[in-house]
Amino acid sequence: MRAVLAVLMLCPVPVAAQVLVFDIAPVEACIRAGGGESCAGQAAAACMEATPGGQTTVGMGGCLDRERAQWDGWLNTVYQQHHATLAARRAEVLSHAPDEAEALRDMQRAWIAFRDAKCAYEAAQWGGGTGAGPAAINCHLHETARQMLYLQTRRLGE
Repeated sequence: MRAVLAVLMLCPVPVAAQVLVFDIAPVEACIRAGGGESCAGQAAAACMEATPGGQTTVGMGGCLDRERAQWDGWLNTVYQQHHATLAARRAEVLSHAPDEAEALRDMQRAWIAFRDAKCAYEAAQWGGGTGAGPAAINCHLHETARQMLYLQTRRLGE
């Protein structure tokens, strides 16, 4: 037990959960200014700079994951809105045209599989090293941002 305590006292980064200094505002401002895909990663980068230990693997992973989660929430909202709109439109008009809501769902499912495979490949390039985690999260963040922006700019059903 004493050996464990001695090791913990020598750790430069607290063993407890790291408190991240995260704010999504830089991304929101960038999106409002029309920055598009260049907005992805801005809040994570600011978080890494502002958080003590933010440049460590744990700090980078935490900051990247916070921003990834925000983009994921936005993506889910945009997807649900589009899907509901397309499904309602389909119910109003009987058509022999392909079902757009179904096509949107199929596209999104295929995109998830693509994103996961692409990000697994990004992580694999680190050969099992500690950079694999942040690399995978960064990939998920950017791919999710790209997909959210794609769906947001579509005039689905028009």
